[in-house]
Amino acid sequence: MKTNWRPQGVILVLLLFAGTWISHISYSQPAPTTQEVVNQKLAKTQTDQSLLDLYLQGGLLMHVIALCSIGTIAVAAYCGIQINKGKMAPQSLISELNNKMAQRDLEGAFATCKGQPNALANTLSSALVKANFERDMYNKPAMEQAAGETLIHEETRYMIWINYLNVFATIAPMIGLLGTVTGMIDAFNQLAAGRSEPDDLAGGIGQAMVTTAGGLIVGIPAMFCFFFFRNNLQGAMADIQKAVTNMLDLFTGEISLDQ
Repeated sequence: MKTNWRPQGVILVLLLFAGTWISHISYSQPAPTTQEVVNQKLAKTQTDQSLLDLYLQGGLLMHVIALCSIGTIAVAAYCGIQINKGKMAPQSLISELNNKMAQRDLEGAFATCKGQPNALANTLSSALVKANFERDMYNKPAMEQAAGETLIHEETRYMIWINYLNVFATIAPMIGLLGTVTGMIDAFNQLAAGRSEPDDLAGGIGQAMVTTAGGLIVGIPAMFCFFFFRNNLQGAMADIQKAVTNMLDLFTGEISLDQ
């Protein structure tokens, strides 16, 4: 007995098979959740964003943070040039002044100090003004007092610039924190208005995170530079004090160049 296969039956069987297979695939691979969709959108947005986009996302407070970064760079550059032992107390100047002080050449030592105005020269020149050959030890106590006062003045003058780094290191993160607060306020305002979609909240949250990161990016290097240059200044001042004390001892004859 022959069995006649009709084309309509074959097509019906194939359609049933295809439907079963598609249902199986759909069941084994569930649709992405809302959170996954949001994460995918955020990842795509972050990939497409440039640094300028992130900067603008932070709002007006990012301009203040940018000014802090410019100030930090400028002050750090100035401190790097001015606050170092080679600039404040050159070894060649120390050797020249040692020779003149050992010879009690006050006029020559004073002219040398005025020709090279730096922390060492200013400290010693203030001491030389108090020198008196008619007094005991050439009036050394008064010379030491004048040198100590000038040394404190020189340290204070340099610390003014170093303290600016501390100011930027403190202000920048605080501005970033202010941006965090304003951004979260904006996000909560969106929720209060009934707009709870991710796109509605992204602006405020993005501002909060960007300003926080911007403040820390400026504040951390500024704090490092503050401690670095402060330690350099303290070390340089200690060396200058030792060098000036040695020069006064040479002047009064308590030590010689051979010692």
